[in-house]
Amino acid sequence: MAQPVETYRGVAYPWNCDSMGHMNTQFYAALYDGASFHFLSMLAPYGELKRSGLGWADVRQLIEYKHEVPSGSLLIVRTTLKRLGNKSVEYRHELRNTETDLLHSTSEQVTVLFDLTERAAAPLNEAIRRRAAALGPPA
Repeated sequence: MAQPVETYRGVAYPWNCDSMGHMNTQFYAALYDGASFHFLSMLAPYGELKRSGLGWADVRQLIEYKHEVPSGSLLIVRTTLKRLGNKSVEYRHELRNTETDLLHSTSEQVTVLFDLTERAAAPLNEAIRRRAAALGPPA
């Protein structure tokens, strides 16, 4: 099974929170976006993609909110590879409190390798598959 890798570490600042003192949903999306950038760069460094005229396109994101994140919480996201397709990667983020390990939220994501010139999905190359294999078999 693929091992989770750390893709984000930070703090829920007061300006990330709503009038009830909990992190607002817009900041979950931003946090998961940053975690995705880090995870996907483990599979294909962005400089390498750029030289090849490729990029990543998110096609699905499902966020579940388990426990509210109060202001001041220390946070970590760990990401696990779930599936490697012909042209896409499916992965799961888990947002936890670094002090208590409380699971605050999850995000299931599907991202497609994208040819920026053709504006179409591109096949995952051997280098991406090799780096994914180093994470362990998909969950």
